[in-house]
Amino acid sequence: MIYRQLGESDVEVPAIIFGAWAIGGWFWGGTDDDLAIEAINRSIDLGINCIDTAPAYGLGHSEEVVGKAIKGRRDEVVIATKCGLVWDRNDGEYFFDEDDSTGNHPVHRCLKKDSILHECDLSLQRMGVDVIDLYQCHWMDKTTPLEETMEALLELRDAGKIRAIGVSNFTPEAIEECRTFGPIHSSQPKFSLLDRQNLDGVIAHTHEQGIGSIVYSSLEQGVLTGKVTLDRTFAEDDLRTNQPWFQRENLKRALEVLSRDIQPIADAHGATLGQIAIAWTIMVPGITSALVGARNAAQVAENAAAADIQLSDEEYATILAAFEGLGEPV
Repeated sequence: MIYRQLGESDVEVPAIIFGAWAIGGWFWGGTDDDLAIEAINRSIDLGINCIDTAPAYGLGHSEEVVGKAIKGRRDEVVIATKCGLVWDRNDGEYFFDEDDSTGNHPVHRCLKKDSILHECDLSLQRMGVDVIDLYQCHWMDKTTPLEETMEALLELRDAGKIRAIGVSNFTPEAIEECRTFGPIHSSQPKFSLLDRQNLDGVIAHTHEQGIGSIVYSSLEQGVLTGKVTLDRTFAEDDLRTNQPWFQRENLKRALEVLSRDIQPIADAHGATLGQIAIAWTIMVPGITSALVGARNAAQVAENAAAADIQLSDEEYATILAAFEGLGEPV
């Protein structure tokens, strides 16, 4: 595994990070906790020792599963979680409704100081840890001044409850405003071969400023693995049903590029399409790590092996050109 310093923090992260959204069960057609726990432990064994989760992933369920999985292994793991999406108060901006066994819960973007302090304590309890290595604002909350948000994060850092401060889905302008009040060590934007719009924006900006960049949706929720076929159907509550690249004509175009242009490179490396997509992503200048989800140990092993693939500059350019030629989803 490749390890990199996270911005100007004292936190070191692997180039491939375990994404724990799907194991929360929300929007991914359910989950199996036993398989998820096995997957996390296999991840740690293979060097993917950073787990990225959030309270909103299953209304606390993902954090609880992570806590069970790392019990007895805390000193081997870098824990990254988030704040700012709440379902126990109506402050801030309404974002979406999320269901669990207790009913329907409106989720709001809320980065008020008292809410962040409360959220952090709940996350520590769910995961059974004393400190969170990377604590990230999940989404921007336009109703709360960033000065108040940063005040909360700095208080948590000074209290020893968090080590590094990050943001997710923030604009360059918002990141710079945050930095007038304290350090920002990492940013987490969406990025994949099929969605590169943040490359010249927030990723380039954070790279210039010495801020780490952990990108999510590196496999475009599975499209780049080539395993999502045209006849694939999803559960009614699976968010991929309505995503642009999962619509039949767009998926067909993506699969054609994978088959024609990327499969020969994968074959040359004895690799899968998904491994090539991950290997390419962690080569991109300015990207610290690629966040990749997994539901079981086999998927973890496949993801981890991508770190061993050395793409040539020519292969890197060929892959990029193929997807630039594909264009946007219609």
